[in-house]
Amino acid sequence: MDSVSARGDPSLPHVVVVGGGFGGVSAARALGRAPVRVTLIDRSNHHLFQPLLYQVATASLSPGDIAVPLRQFVGDQNNVTVALAEVTGADLERRAVSFTTADGRAQTLAYDALVVATGVEQSYFGHDEFARWAPGLKSLLDAVAIRARLLRALEIAETEPDPAKHRDILTFVLVGAGPTGCEMAGAVAEMLQGPFRTEFRRVDLRSARIVLVEGAARILPSFSESLARRAHARLVAKGVEIRTGVRVDQVDGLGATVAGQRIPSRLVLWTAGVTPTAGRLLGVETAPGGRVRVQPDLTLPARPEVFVIGDTAHVERDGRPLPGVAQVALQQGRYAARVIARRLANATPPPPFRYFDKGNMAVIGRGFAIFESGRLQLSGFPAWLAWATIHLAFLPAAGNRFAVFTRWAWSYATGQQPSRLIIEPRGTPPA
Repeated sequence: MDSVSARGDPSLPHVVVVGGGFGGVSAARALGRAPVRVTLIDRSNHHLFQPLLYQVATASLSPGDIAVPLRQFVGDQNNVTVALAEVTGADLERRAVSFTTADGRAQTLAYDALVVATGVEQSYFGHDEFARWAPGLKSLLDAVAIRARLLRALEIAETEPDPAKHRDILTFVLVGAGPTGCEMAGAVAEMLQGPFRTEFRRVDLRSARIVLVEGAARILPSFSESLARRAHARLVAKGVEIRTGVRVDQVDGLGATVAGQRIPSRLVLWTAGVTPTAGRLLGVETAPGGRVRVQPDLTLPARPEVFVIGDTAHVERDGRPLPGVAQVALQQGRYAARVIARRLANATPPPPFRYFDKGNMAVIGRGFAIFESGRLQLSGFPAWLAWATIHLAFLPAAGNRFAVFTRWAWSYATGQQPSRLIIEPRGTPPA
């Protein structure tokens, strides 16, 4: 492999950050004034605000509303270089990462400190054959593809002369009733209940079905039972069919089989499990569930220069792993940067990482959300206002915040989905 060096003063320590998500960007920005060179590597050229990804998939927001180019995001930091590449491995002995550039060249990059924030990928629980027919929702590409399939199903039903076939064409199955699945189900329901009902003239959208499938005994297992019941009632009121305590046996191009029952569907969405990726990248043992076990300062055992943060790090609180949410990654990214900076200054290391839980939220359509923080529980419109305010505040750029606020205000007032574009290559097979 060719060897490359980071830009900047070669006498400064070199920190390589792998992953441009919440954890990686948080670490890179927190190192902005530290006496280091930082190389931020990601296979995408943008930072994605993933909590609102489902709104791109359901035509409420556009891709540019929830993403910002990485170079723009860290452009005011002279010590940060961005590399569009896919990291393929790490040599912990030599302190170097290997990666493939956008044009396919294999290269290596040495580091003095490594921050791994690669996040997770979709897990099909041993049924990888489902992936072809049941896409997950992890990237902008996923969201745009799902949006196209949702909208195309409506167009196909509109031109189908046999009304008996409309119900199958407009049946959408979502596998996994965590926050993403519930938020997606609520958004699809609203999508079908708004102005679409008058804009499509030949199909009765009341025939559409949204089926939400969950293997656990109830939806939203990470929330209290009382809040989950309120969310359950809200989804049912919107026409969502909820099936809990059941498993998906089969998924193909014509539908899904759930607990032995066949559900014809043109679109099955996988909003269930995920698999962390850092263990495979680093070649280290992982905890059950695939996360990398780290020390209290988020470093690998016997590797104090290697930090693992975010969804892919196994950090426990009260005997349970921390949740895979944005706030964990953001706080861990800042903490890793603080450890690195203090080491360089020969200062006292910070105390072990401690997560400050700001609460757990899920939104079920316009005007309704649930919020839980310790003993505090909210549901309905007050929780929705809190959800909207927090998400606007944490969007990556001022332009994003303005665009999302404007679109939300318009959508709330009119019920319309302002981003209803079907964008896909010509010749794409029908849904």
